[in-house]
Amino acid sequence: MAPIKIKQSPNPTAQTLTSTASSQEARLLVRETLRISANLASASSPAMSQPPSTSPSYSIVSPEQSVSLIDNSRRLGLVEEEFIDSSLRLICCEEIDGRKWKYVAENDGFGRYKKNSIRAVSLQTPQAPVEEIMSFIRTYVVPEGFPDSVTPSYVPYMTWRALKHFFGGAMGVFTTKTLLSSVGVSKSKAIPGAVAINWILKDGAGRVGKMLFARQGKKFDCDLKQLRFAGDLLMELGAGVELATAAVPHLFLPLACAANVAKNVAAVTSTSTRTPIYKAFAKGENIGDVTAKGECVSNLADLLGTGLSIMIAKRNPSLVTTFALLSCGYVFSSYQEVKSVVLHTLNRARFSVAVDSFLKTGKVPSLQEGNMKENIFSFPWLKERPIVLGPRFKDAFQDPSAYLAIKPLFEQERYIVTYNPLKDKVYALLKDQAKSDDILKAAFHARVLLHFINSSNNIHSSSWKQQAYRSNYIPSANDIEAHITDSCKMVSTLYGPFKSKAAEQGWRMSDSLLNPGRARIVVAC
Repeated sequence: MAPIKIKQSPNPTAQTLTSTASSQEARLLVRETLRISANLASASSPAMSQPPSTSPSYSIVSPEQSVSLIDNSRRLGLVEEEFIDSSLRLICCEEIDGRKWKYVAENDGFGRYKKNSIRAVSLQTPQAPVEEIMSFIRTYVVPEGFPDSVTPSYVPYMTWRALKHFFGGAMGVFTTKTLLSSVGVSKSKAIPGAVAINWILKDGAGRVGKMLFARQGKKFDCDLKQLRFAGDLLMELGAGVELATAAVPHLFLPLACAANVAKNVAAVTSTSTRTPIYKAFAKGENIGDVTAKGECVSNLADLLGTGLSIMIAKRNPSLVTTFALLSCGYVFSSYQEVKSVVLHTLNRARFSVAVDSFLKTGKVPSLQEGNMKENIFSFPWLKERPIVLGPRFKDAFQDPSAYLAIKPLFEQERYIVTYNPLKDKVYALLKDQAKSDDILKAAFHARVLLHFINSSNNIHSSSWKQQAYRSNYIPSANDIEAHITDSCKMVSTLYGPFKSKAAEQGWRMSDSLLNPGRARIVVAC
């Protein structure tokens, strides 16, 4: 092979084209240099000489050609100086995150490798400084193996989470400044002891509120998204109360205590719901890595928001206007954050979406569709829920004849479903032998009965006269019994297919996430 010569051109354009061509020849020269050096080592050692029929498939070149290629490689900076004029043999190849290396070792001329002679040769050009910086940052903000190590919903969730913490960090500057001003730190006449006592009392009240709210622990698993969003709303409420201390500084202590209680309750909610959310993103046993990187992104966004807010605060903007803008951004980001979470489990809200869709279309929604349709505003403490799972007997029945009329319909079941027209709610009572699948079936039956009740109400309110008195319409006992009978027939036919189609879509059903009541009907008293 003839030596490759690179001619220098006085024309700058020609120099640019020459350098481009040289960069394209770089990879070929590296491979050729290593191969030729290995061939020379094989040719110079009698112990390694083999007949042509058994020799390796190397192309033999003359030493003059090898020296010419090595000189070209030295001038182009493709081979390190310590590799020049040495007999190198390829050991193995390696790849890390798309970057490849070849490991070579030096031959002593007698068919043996020298000790500690392994060297690594990079097969790609060095990264640009910007790419190296971005690669360094990625090690802090994305899990190892990203994007294959997390679910697709991880990126939108972390985007909205970072934006939420950005607004939260920005608001923290204004609320802290207002609190310090209200408590009297900025005034020369303030008494340090009184300031410290007020501040300690404020923090103490927040800790008490945090402990009291911890009794809601079960709901953190069942209504994760709803409580997460409610916690962020409480955080905003606390920030607003803190800003209100600027208008009435003499009420600093009660207002600051109330604000701190709200913010600590929000902190409990955020901490309790964080792990289940991160667990939904992790594809393998990398929940720790996903959590660490997620918190790093949150802290980074919080610092950026704090820095920007400090610069804005120096210009003394309108406190109300600034808080309103930041608060809107925070709440909107929080809502989008929880909406972007895709959970595989069926709680009450997602179970209602799945059953209603199945009854209307015969199909169970996908994970993405079911999570998107979930009602985030159905907070667990609201009493307007149309279905009560596991209630007490006295809440479901006021008339003994109503219970005795439907009792034979559920002799083979471990639950009883009924409708109370006075309270406009469907009750699913559980028997003492009820297992996990029985509770799921009771919840499904309750949704089916509610579907019959709503369809009947729509039919009776079709005329304009009934529409005027729709709120006063109460179905009779015979109508309720007929609806319950029809629902029993439908449940016996549809419950099995519903479970199968839900499993096909990837849903995982658990009775614990439906959070049933603890009351049970004892069959044998």
